[in-house]
Amino acid sequence: MALKSTIFKAELQLADLDRSHFGDYTLTIARHPSETDERMMVRLLAFALNASETLTFGRGLSATEDEADLQDLDPTGSIERWVDVGLPDEKAIRRACNRSRQVMVLSYGGRSAEIWWQQTQGKVSGQKNLRVLSLSVEEGKALAGLAERGMRLQCTIQDGLIWLGGDQGHVEIAPRVLFGGDAP
Repeated sequence: MALKSTIFKAELQLADLDRSHFGDYTLTIARHPSETDERMMVRLLAFALNASETLTFGRGLSATEDEADLQDLDPTGSIERWVDVGLPDEKAIRRACNRSRQVMVLSYGGRSAEIWWQQTQGKVSGQKNLRVLSLSVEEGKALAGLAERGMRLQCTIQDGLIWLGGDQGHVEIAPRVLFGGDAP
């Protein structure tokens, strides 16, 4: 018998000063049995960084690799924004860049993420609609510490810094821009 996803609920109050986007979101997040709290919370962070009324979670780890972790469709059904969490291969990144107006990859995992980026960077450097961010190991662990089946979270984003907190505590996150935007 296949294990079922665990359902998490999150009430997210968002103040994204960088995009002048403010909103309250009631989110249902299905965590696949093989998904960690860290990965689920990185997906939630990716939602906060790209929040809109039309942004939705994909089917997650149980889906084919041809589906985003989050996607935002425009009124015509075209993909406006494609968001992947983790360490997608360069073929998946290029495919996403060809299908969507904007693509964001939010990587995490410390040394494995560094190695992934060293191997991938040159293969995706021609993608003009790609942005790649990276979280430190400590930031990923801190995010995992906020995970609860029922979460009430407040998130403020300003000058690239993210403050996310709830009943389990607060974390400050400064994702490193690896590619696109303000990349070195």
